[in-house]
Amino acid sequence: MLTSILLYLILGSFAGVLAGLLGVGGGLVIVPMLNYAFALQGITGEHLHHMALGTSLATIMFTSISSFMAHHRNHAVIWAIVKSITPGIILGTLLGSRVAAHLPTTLLKGFFVAFLLYVGIQMLLNIKPKASREIPGLLGNSVAGGVIGVVSSFVGIGGGTLSVPYMAWCNVPMHKAIGTSAAIGFPIALAGAVGFLVNGLGTPGLPGPHLGFIYVPALIGIAAASVCTAPLGAKLSHKLPVPKLKKVFACLLFVIAAQMIYSILTAA
Repeated sequence: MLTSILLYLILGSFAGVLAGLLGVGGGLVIVPMLNYAFALQGITGEHLHHMALGTSLATIMFTSISSFMAHHRNHAVIWAIVKSITPGIILGTLLGSRVAAHLPTTLLKGFFVAFLLYVGIQMLLNIKPKASREIPGLLGNSVAGGVIGVVSSFVGIGGGTLSVPYMAWCNVPMHKAIGTSAAIGFPIALAGAVGFLVNGLGTPGLPGPHLGFIYVPALIGIAAASVCTAPLGAKLSHKLPVPKLKKVFACLLFVIAAQMIYSILTAA
């Protein structure tokens, strides 16, 4: 148990820095590492990946608050975008969590691996959408938010890997896209956590203590550490060579994807 608690604290510290530094909620690392932590604790069951997704989104609620407050102090959050995209975000995330809660683990893991590879290639090759338009109105942002919300709930992330490119495509400066993405991560995480909590109620065989598909010990450990380190990541984003760091992070995503592919094949 002590090893797992230490792992949760390390995960939270890493996730907090990532949230502030790269505009991602850390779920890309938290989800696979939660699967690993569950295995270390001897926890088994057919819904462990669902618990990893739900717990990841629940922790991002706390990470995003700490991160967007730090970005707000640096005047890097465009609140008008947050306001217009949030309705679609909430609806899409609630719908996505509902669907994800009833999908087989293998299918969810396969989707997660595909998303890891997509993000890794995007970061490694520094693929960016050309700034070819302006931010749309409420309807356009709601549709975009719905798509971001659905995908985010399927992979347990705060949506930064989707919302940052979307805003860059709409001529939002990168540092403000990252800051605004951190703020958008909160409604994603909140709706996702509620969705996985409600849809996990009454599911047999879940390890305790838990709230639906949210594993409480992991939530506490990761959230406590991430809240402390997210402001550090936000501060570093204005000082460090973020493009180079993204390439290093992309290599890490490839390693994680390979490990998850191996676990899927060996479990088959």
